Amino acid sequence: MEPIKRCRLAQDSNMGRSNSTTSRSVPVVLLCLGALLLGNVVIYFYLDSLQQSGDGDPHLTPHGACPPRHFRMANMRNCSPWLECPQVRTEVRKLKMIGQGAVKQVFLSEWKGHKVALSKLSSPEYQEDFLHGLSMLQALQGPHVVVLVGLCSEDHTLVTEYHPLGSLLNLVAVLAQERHRVRDTWQTRLRLALDYVSILHYLHTSPAGTRVMCDSNDLVKTLSQFLLTSDFHLVVNDLDALPEVGAPAGSLVRCGHRELTGEFVAPEQLWPHGDGQPFADELMPGYDEKTDIWKIPDVTSFLMGRVAGGDVVHFHLFQINGECKRRDPHLRPSAMDVLSVYRSVYATMMRDSPGPGASRDML
Repeated sequence: MEPIKRCRLAQDSNMGRSNSTTSRSVPVVLLCLGALLLGNVVIYFYLDSLQQSGDGDPHLTPHGACPPRHFRMANMRNCSPWLECPQVRTEVRKLKMIGQGAVKQVFLSEWKGHKVALSKLSSPEYQEDFLHGLSMLQALQGPHVVVLVGLCSEDHTLVTEYHPLGSLLNLVAVLAQERHRVRDTWQTRLRLALDYVSILHYLHTSPAGTRVMCDSNDLVKTLSQFLLTSDFHLVVNDLDALPEVGAPAGSLVRCGHRELTGEFVAPEQLWPHGDGQPFADELMPGYDEKTDIWKIPDVTSFLMGRVAGGDVVHFHLFQINGECKRRDPHLRPSAMDVLSVYRSVYATMMRDSPGPGASRDML
């Protein structure tokens, strides 16, 4: 009987240890699951906070760290006062012309070893547009706007930070370059879409009032308004046509004095009286910032291209982009509404399927 008793005692002891181990392992598993869930929540809100503020985003720091009427470009250690006429005339050296439009000629230039862009009025006919753009550059300086380096109103000249990748029109060609191919991911492209919508939100709620992007009557013209930074973010560059909604109170805007056509512009920007009545600017109804919202899906479609994972992005954005295309402008979402959805989609996709280097880029 003794061997049997010892066997039973051993079995009872083993069962006790097993039950004890099991009872201890259950809380450990629950603790690990809780920590994992908490980690996901923390990452979600951290990524969201990066999109909502410039803190932690290197491309924003040159703008936000300087006092008013000062600048600091990406390769500068300290802030410097805006250059004034004497400095613009004597210290900024033109190198070559890199662009010309109806309003401005743009020259690659050099200031104290820094590459800058010097813009000069092309024709006196567009002096009002040039001065409007200059006033907007001064009033809207911030993380979403190209850095203003200096100005000379007397000479109709302004100096801004130079971005070698050029305008957003160059995106496809830039990403096709061997040294940038690693950037050609849905993460990079969706971040650019986030930047674009963030800029619209900033313009619609800016310190200078609710501003509408009127130089956006087709996709090419719209893309040309933005510069691609070396770390693959966007800043708005051309502010020559930013009328204010509600100035005077309750007033709407009209983009130019000519008839607009095509599917890219919002329905309310089209001549409403049909072919039977010739276009007359004074009879054209006004509109507001919701015209910019109509164009978001088309710009986003260009930005996403045909990159791997882009179809998933389009699927997640399908509903909000459909709301942007509502014919009644009052039913369209605000830029902030669109931005919130875009941020949520980005955070969700980053959490579920982070690509190589994606977390490192954001964190």
